[in-house]
Amino acid sequence: MLLLSTFFYSAGSAVAAFMALEAYLVVAATNDTYPSVLLAAVAAVGQITGKLLWYWAGAGTTRLPWLRRKLESPKAAAAMTRWRDRTDGRPVYMGLVLLASAFAGLPPFMVMSVVAGVLRVRLWLFISTGLVGRFFRFWIVLEAADYAWLLL
Repeated sequence: MLLLSTFFYSAGSAVAAFMALEAYLVVAATNDTYPSVLLAAVAAVGQITGKLLWYWAGAGTTRLPWLRRKLESPKAAAAMTRWRDRTDGRPVYMGLVLLASAFAGLPPFMVMSVVAGVLRVRLWLFISTGLVGRFFRFWIVLEAADYAWLLL
């Protein structure tokens, strides 16, 4: 049951930014039923499942009027032009940016999910870098929570 709830909470938190997944994982770490590596993997899969909605929203901006209006603002258009110039023909660079975003959250992974969709980043690159970055982020959170009692 914990794995299923972790998956769905992770997917929900990928769509709704106010859901604090790391806090959920700290609480989940108190349950010794599953190893932290498995919980981290389930959370990463859930997150990428949810982030795919943002990726596809970015890829299909013409169908979402509110997102299209936001991306057509002068500031957003200039930012998208900069991203396009930086990443055009450089999948390794974009992969590294996505990996850093998925792991560290800078730039925010939710924003980068939309940007990846708008820039038509290959789906396999988005999924693989997102899974790796999110997995290590969540695994570190879970391991830190397991050993936090040492600080008390």
